[in-house]
Amino acid sequence: MALGAILLSQGLVTNEQLDHATREQSRAGERLEHTLARLGFASTEQVMRALAEELAMPFVRLDETEIDEEAVRAVPPRLVFKLRAIPVRIEGGRLVVATSDPLRLDAFDQLRMAAGMPVSLVVAEDEDIGIQIRNRFGVAGDVLEALGAGDAAPADAKAESSEGDNASEASVVRLVNDLLFEAIRERATDIHIEPYETELHVRYRIDGIMSDAGVPPTIHRFRNAIVSRLKIMANLNIAEKRRPQDGRITLKQRVPGQKLQEFDLRLSVIPMLYGEGIVLRILSKSAVLVGLDELGMPEKIRLRWFDLVSRPHGIVLVTGPTGSGKSTTLYASLKQIVTGEVKAITVEDPVEYHVSGVNQIQVNHQVGLDFAAGLRAILRHDPDIIMIGEIRDAETANAAVQASLTGHLVLSTMHTNDSCGAATRLLDMGVEPFLVASTVEGVLAQRLLRRVCRSCSVARAPRDGELPPDFYPGEDGLVAESVGCRDCRGSGFRGRIGCYELLVVDELSRAEIMKRASSRAVEAAARIGSNLTALRESSAELVARRVTTASEALAAVKTA
Repeated sequence: MALGAILLSQGLVTNEQLDHATREQSRAGERLEHTLARLGFASTEQVMRALAEELAMPFVRLDETEIDEEAVRAVPPRLVFKLRAIPVRIEGGRLVVATSDPLRLDAFDQLRMAAGMPVSLVVAEDEDIGIQIRNRFGVAGDVLEALGAGDAAPADAKAESSEGDNASEASVVRLVNDLLFEAIRERATDIHIEPYETELHVRYRIDGIMSDAGVPPTIHRFRNAIVSRLKIMANLNIAEKRRPQDGRITLKQRVPGQKLQEFDLRLSVIPMLYGEGIVLRILSKSAVLVGLDELGMPEKIRLRWFDLVSRPHGIVLVTGPTGSGKSTTLYASLKQIVTGEVKAITVEDPVEYHVSGVNQIQVNHQVGLDFAAGLRAILRHDPDIIMIGEIRDAETANAAVQASLTGHLVLSTMHTNDSCGAATRLLDMGVEPFLVASTVEGVLAQRLLRRVCRSCSVARAPRDGELPPDFYPGEDGLVAESVGCRDCRGSGFRGRIGCYELLVVDELSRAEIMKRASSRAVEAAARIGSNLTALRESSAELVARRVTTASEALAAVKTA
């Protein structure tokens, strides 16, 4: 029986649902269970359990099953990759193998002949099998196995010479694609490819934390081919190895169970001691822009922030370290305030997301179009709202001040540790104190904290000394603990949420700015008028709501 017929016979889907899923599967080129899950008709686990029941085979969750390494070694890696099946154990003289496609009868014979013993099949989810294969053989292990299948010396020489030709070969193309697609599957925001004398490290930044991609050690033999392939994809000069280069790659990828998405990869190549290092920033062009309500702001902060960005003129800033979500907050704010009655123009480096109804300008340093030049040009286009990607020098700062004085609302970002430090930073750039005091309306400082995984987190009583004096558990006296499961790659965390500090500039804080007072003096003045909500207060609230753990919150705000 075909899989669709089995699902119909067990009543898991209707004829209409199966017909719809079959057409969609054919168009998308994916497995039927992934299509059914994406359409919401049945989960992949339900489909695999139904298939196992029909064939009288056991269903297993591989993340809950101990896998015998002797059994894994009983089958050549190339066969594991080819059949996408992972040996689990040797039991009673038989090799037990997990597969997501037990209807493929030829797999029995190939596995039996390779292992030299009878084979029994158990059913598992395809995603589970993929995770186990990557854990044991590494990301792109099948491609590296094929590349290294021949004589080692010619393969090594080929990787080191004729780079342009080698990078265009199907095997290297697939190797690079596997590295990129795995990063997307793991929700990575950055890919780091780092050359060393005898190694090539590939790491992903996931939820703000660097983690090893798990590539086999043999990947270092193909470092030049990987760099060349990425340069070709980004339309860069593959012969130039002495200077830094920047480019971009557009990629389409379907994550299992999700719609086809388009990704924009920003690539940076820098010559290093043992070769060229590469960092790719991954931006989803298909991602839906979130609104202010979805950022996780406490209601008190959200209402006061909306009041700030709704003002007719002045400067409103978002501060924080790189990767803290500043641009996302500004995009959400624009989405909230831009209507057909106002004109909004942005100058960004780079333009990360496209906002409907907003005119967006891409910085181009090669032709002299930087933030300051773009801002001067913007003023001739009669905007109501101006967004500057970042205020990083005196020229841009002064231009932003002049724009706000002439009746424009200016939104921008800065790199400061807290909200009160933004005024000091502008003064350091050479902006006059009376101009800073009269134009800056408010500053939002933010961090991103990792959320505890909803699939595995547990609630428990706080341990002695776990919570500092200004932190507190929830109303039931419990806090969250991260455990680790398949969904979060064992980290205990999945996704991130914003933690915010909002300074609304009032008369007391303006007086301190006029005196060139320190950021601490500005903070003290703002607290008198209850116009400052601190990062620690926001992080304490997230701990009480069991959104994150105390250790995660303290690690993010300890320097704030």
